[in-house]
Amino acid sequence: MSEALVASQTAGTGISVPAVSGARQFWRRLRAQRAALVAAVVVALLVLVALAAPLLTAIEGQDPFTYHPSLIDSARGGVPTGSFGGITGDHWLGVEPQTGRDLFARLAYGARVSLGVALGATVVQVFIGVVIGVAAGLGSRWVDQLLSRITDIIVAMPLMIMSLALLAIVPNSFPRPLLVAGVIGLIAWGNVAKIVRAQTLTLKELDYVAAARLSGWGTWRIARRELLPGLAAPVITYSALLFPMNISAEAALSFLGVGVKPPTPSWGQMLTAADVWYQAAPQYLLLPAGALFVTVLSLTVLGDGVRTALDPRAASRLRVGTGRKREAKADASGKKLAVDAGSGRSTVDPSINTIKSADANSEKEDPA
Repeated sequence: MSEALVASQTAGTGISVPAVSGARQFWRRLRAQRAALVAAVVVALLVLVALAAPLLTAIEGQDPFTYHPSLIDSARGGVPTGSFGGITGDHWLGVEPQTGRDLFARLAYGARVSLGVALGATVVQVFIGVVIGVAAGLGSRWVDQLLSRITDIIVAMPLMIMSLALLAIVPNSFPRPLLVAGVIGLIAWGNVAKIVRAQTLTLKELDYVAAARLSGWGTWRIARRELLPGLAAPVITYSALLFPMNISAEAALSFLGVGVKPPTPSWGQMLTAADVWYQAAPQYLLLPAGALFVTVLSLTVLGDGVRTALDPRAASRLRVGTGRKREAKADASGKKLAVDAGSGRSTVDPSINTIKSADANSEKEDPA
């Protein structure tokens, strides 16, 4: 929505009030939630590390695939030499047990895999869910019944079991990150379709959709021009909550050995290899586990903040850092510039009405 002026004037004042765009209102509400802002900064840093992984590892002078047997103590079963897992100026976070591969490089490249798989799975889920949900909401009774039953079957499918079955029969030559993203997306789109269908059934009863239908618009033109903008808020909200769930699903599949295969680094795969080293080399377990925990927590908090900012009527589920007073103040300041379309009044500064009342009184008192 642009910064266009609303054609609303106060009675006899001739003063136009600028409309507050939806994007500005969203940002104002999101900014009032300190926890969501901190989570957004953390997510931005993680994305930056993932995108700049080749540059960061080049600065360190390492890569995620090179073995360093000289940094491993074979007499102790492959434990890294030196203190704190072999942390040095050349290896910022130490090295892996048995292999000697650089941990920082593998964590940075693992972020690319985890975030990339989650993003791809989320895109597939949202695309299929929106198409099926809109088709069910706008279709005939039989189309709605058929698509709804298919959606119920998809929702009832256990994600982990179906993913294990599908990933186990695919040849290893197929790119595993792409395969994992596709499998998660194809199995877990049911809830998106249910949300979109329910919202579509609500939106199609509104006056502007009925007017478009009476104007002779086709079904898909109505869906594209009238319904999709109204579906943006719930879809974005649920997508923000899907992202951390997909990261956890990718890590679980890699941990079970059917996700991303070595030597491609993945946080879940690193956890699989680290389960026997938690005493001899605890940093090998704590680093990927901590990265997963921080990423999922930050995305969950950010998703809750986005949900609350897009729908102010829904209270945040978080009790810390939500800034409820600041959020209420932000909404109040946004309503100051909003226009009361029903009464034709706008919330202009009360001092204007005070001045007008004073002028009216002075005219009454003046006999001329």
